[in-house]
Amino acid sequence: MKKTYIAEFIGTLALVVLGCGTAMLVGCDAASGSGYLLTALAFGLTIVGMAYCVGNVSGCHINPAVSLGVLLTGGISVKDFIGYVVSQCLGALAGSGLLALIFKTGSVADKTGGFGSNGLAGVGGSAVAGLLVEIVLTFFFVLVILGVTSKKAGHGSFGGLIIGWTLVLVHILGIGLTGTSVNPARSVGPAVVAAITGNAAPLSCVWVFIVGPLVGAALAAGIWKCLSKE
Repeated sequence: MKKTYIAEFIGTLALVVLGCGTAMLVGCDAASGSGYLLTALAFGLTIVGMAYCVGNVSGCHINPAVSLGVLLTGGISVKDFIGYVVSQCLGALAGSGLLALIFKTGSVADKTGGFGSNGLAGVGGSAVAGLLVEIVLTFFFVLVILGVTSKKAGHGSFGGLIIGWTLVLVHILGIGLTGTSVNPARSVGPAVVAAITGNAAPLSCVWVFIVGPLVGAALAAGIWKCLSKE
């Protein structure tokens, strides 16, 4: 297996364990605020850490939507795109499995009710509204990534910080609406493990958190190609 795929597996595993794990532990109640913000910070700071850890190996996509954006702008091949996505999904499943072991074995209450799975409760159960939220949030997130990592950006070693804090920002808006996916692997892993372990997270709406981020990423790639033309 290519070391880039191993790096993507490890990075996505870390994102799910640290991000979803924090959500499970502290909850994401927008009324109280503290758990909400801690969860947003956990996801963003994990990206910062992984960017400086595996970024030089794989680019630290750890997200199929990001990989799609990079593919559409010519950054990786179709073969590597497939390898990245498979590695990311396996990493998310492994991370969710670790959370199941930690929380179930230790009898720790999961305050999300579904291993940090995404849902549509914040948008009144509307798949259309949830899809729109995920498209918009992913569009901005991937657009920032493409801009920051472009050869002309000149951000040097600050790129990981910019990307991580952008993820914090989209979580601050999105957690109360859809739980913020912007990452199909991050959504699929917890939802599958929650279903296997008998938790309440429904699989019927997972498609929203696959289609929405991929559409948002494709739109970001298209806009970035237009903006970056000479």
